[in-house]
Amino acid sequence: MQGNLLYAQSGGVTAVINATACAVIETARKHKVRVLAARNGIIGALREDLIDTSRETVAAIAALRHTPGGAFGSCRFKLKSLEESRAQYERLIEVFRAHDIRWFLYNGGNDSADTSLKISRIGKALGHEVTVVGVPKTVDNDLAVTDCCPGFGSVAKYTAVSTLEASLDVASMAESSTKVFVMEVMGRHAGWIAAAAGLAGHGADEPPHVILFPEIVFDEAKFLARVKATVERVGWCTVVVSEGVRNADGRFLSEVGTRDAFGHAQLGGVAPMLAQLVKDRLGYKYHWAMPDYLQRSARHVASKTDVEHAYAVGKAGVQYALAGRNAVMPAIVRTSDAPYRWKIEPVPLSKVANHEKKLPKRFISRDGYGITDAARRYLEPLVRGEDAPPYGKDGLPRYVRLKNTSVAKKLPAYAIADK
Repeated sequence: MQGNLLYAQSGGVTAVINATACAVIETARKHKVRVLAARNGIIGALREDLIDTSRETVAAIAALRHTPGGAFGSCRFKLKSLEESRAQYERLIEVFRAHDIRWFLYNGGNDSADTSLKISRIGKALGHEVTVVGVPKTVDNDLAVTDCCPGFGSVAKYTAVSTLEASLDVASMAESSTKVFVMEVMGRHAGWIAAAAGLAGHGADEPPHVILFPEIVFDEAKFLARVKATVERVGWCTVVVSEGVRNADGRFLSEVGTRDAFGHAQLGGVAPMLAQLVKDRLGYKYHWAMPDYLQRSARHVASKTDVEHAYAVGKAGVQYALAGRNAVMPAIVRTSDAPYRWKIEPVPLSKVANHEKKLPKRFISRDGYGITDAARRYLEPLVRGEDAPPYGKDGLPRYVRLKNTSVAKKLPAYAIADK
């Protein structure tokens, strides 16, 4: 086929986004298509900062499947409308034309789906047609249409395992030390990751004893009463809280007053805030943790199902692009819970961009502090299976670092004013 394919990673990376990159490059190579990668996402595309993946060995590309992080760099940068930022769109098309880019795969979450949709609509208008495919990725699991998002299964597994292991520690020390453990997980508007912690236990006395979801308004008195009752009954209490928990006024409990590149409110630490509240009101000794980047980069405990999902969407993304399917996203479709079965189907980006999938009410227990059997049926298949990376003699994982050889620039330098 004539032309090059451009691949870029966007937003917060995951433990398995490079498995998608692996699939994109391996699939394109089978079709004799050269893959360029944008360094640091759409910013690299605008700057004409491109990487020639054909300079990488077969073994190096294969090793991406078990390597966390973003092999080509990512970014948080949202293109505005064509009317507001026409110069940026014209620059993108100029770069695409200069490097004969006929297919563009943007690997990211909701904002990336929006960017992909916008680019898919302007190529023809600006004189260079390009087929655009949005490839799903987000630990938040909040993309519409797709059953789940690559990256979520592994962070869900990490969260459930960490909740279980930390709780065993707390239980051991509760008699004379820590009574309450609070762990904060990602999830600004949707409580999927917090819900995954519920897989750690089954009964009312098994951890996590309290899960705080963004979908449920935080009630301080009710929360403290629940913690107190749990400690008195069990001897200790594990709390898992989503970073996006809000009060009755609709404000994030941990909002610090600043905003990120996408205009999202920057959140502080809700875990230490709740832990101190427990100490001040109930007098219990506490510990808290914020896994933060650890939860999304923990490739050593990745879900095998998640790795397979990540590879499958990358492979399908290339196939859709080469077939001329513009403005679509490969979605994961669940066909059976038990046994777990799934397939990949194309969905229009217009049904994904600017839509957000929150945790269904039927997944949250009636008291608002746990998950239901329906949630377990959904979550459990996504965390199944182990796909450990290879380890070296030093006891550490063997992750790959690509050469990332730059492509020679053909255009004048371009400064990005709005980063």
